[in-house]
Amino acid sequence: MNHDEWVRQELRGLSRSLGFQYTPIKELENRIIKIRGGMEKKDIEGLLVIQKMNLYYLSGTTQEGLLFIPLKGEPLLMIKRELERARVESPVKQTVALKSNREVPLLMQTHIGKIPKTLGLELDVLPVRDYLKFQELFMGTELMDVSSILKETRKTKSSFEINLMRKAGEIGKKVYQQARKILKKGMTEIEFGGLLEAVAKRSGHEGLLRVRSLNYEAYTWHVLSGITGGIVSQSDSPMGGLGLSPAFPVGGSLKKMRAHEPILVDFGTCFHGYQADETRMFSIGKMKQKFIDAYKACKEIHDAVLEETRPGMDCEAIFLKTLRLAEKLGYKDSYLGPSGLQTHFIGHGIGLELNELPFIAQGQPYPLEQGMTFAVEPKIVFPGEGSVGLENTVAVTKNGYEILTPAEQKIFQV
Repeated sequence: MNHDEWVRQELRGLSRSLGFQYTPIKELENRIIKIRGGMEKKDIEGLLVIQKMNLYYLSGTTQEGLLFIPLKGEPLLMIKRELERARVESPVKQTVALKSNREVPLLMQTHIGKIPKTLGLELDVLPVRDYLKFQELFMGTELMDVSSILKETRKTKSSFEINLMRKAGEIGKKVYQQARKILKKGMTEIEFGGLLEAVAKRSGHEGLLRVRSLNYEAYTWHVLSGITGGIVSQSDSPMGGLGLSPAFPVGGSLKKMRAHEPILVDFGTCFHGYQADETRMFSIGKMKQKFIDAYKACKEIHDAVLEETRPGMDCEAIFLKTLRLAEKLGYKDSYLGPSGLQTHFIGHGIGLELNELPFIAQGQPYPLEQGMTFAVEPKIVFPGEGSVGLENTVAVTKNGYEILTPAEQKIFQV
């Protein structure tokens, strides 16, 4: 039996026996209908999907290749490597081999009988060099940006997607259950985080959290203890941690964790590409009352956001409400970061990537919709002392919300 025959006959069965869940064809069809609605409004005759998570979202595979979606007709999946795996993983009927991007125009013409006059590309992430090459390949075609269409399509999740996020949340619950057994005085932040990641991976955590951004990278977790919890770094978050070097100045460090200091564990999990993000607090012995009180304030702000979480509620208005509540509770200058370095969001969309729509943030005056998923994360930072916070991933339901990260919401004292 050659390789291709083995893939066709055996790989699907092996994968399913190990827990793989393939994207149903109906799921992809519904997504493509939404995409085409956006294309039609902008008079875009074809869409060429290049970015990996969009490719996965619209084809069900992340094998190296491109997906062509004409305004009318069947999609065409063009795979460089590995073709037979792509045919197992994706329900797209028209799946063909692709040796070079130079073949793309001919494959399009063969597929639909013409080359589109207008072709959509993901210009928010496509490298300039690649864009220029596509200009050469499609000299008579107008290349248009479809980033907003893709973001709008992905901003609400189906029941299939939300179920995968629930499973990611269940992995997170196991992580926090084990964390209290693992945490020891004198253990370094980076060691503690690494042991937690091992727990997560035993349960199917993929070990990646994808972000649609240039130059942003991080572990799937942060462990910040005492003084490192008050350190701000390059990422747009209330605190960044010390990290291990100037080359990676974020997250867990070689600092040893001590008794009575706040230990913030921000752990994101990923199951079949879909993410859940959550934060819980730990301490070795009892934390100072200052941090306990600040955590209670975070919980009150967190719950205030959830009270407003239902279809039709304005994202910016929810954020501004939390600013007023933080000031009322006495944390105006430490809420969402140290004074002068505070972030301007209390929640970020999450799904296949960490920074999807919606944003519960300043300058985001649009309504919540059923099926949106976001992480709400109030945090309070005391420079030179530490930080506290609480974070959960939630889905907007018909009349309210569902928490997708079911770990207990308390300070875990060991």
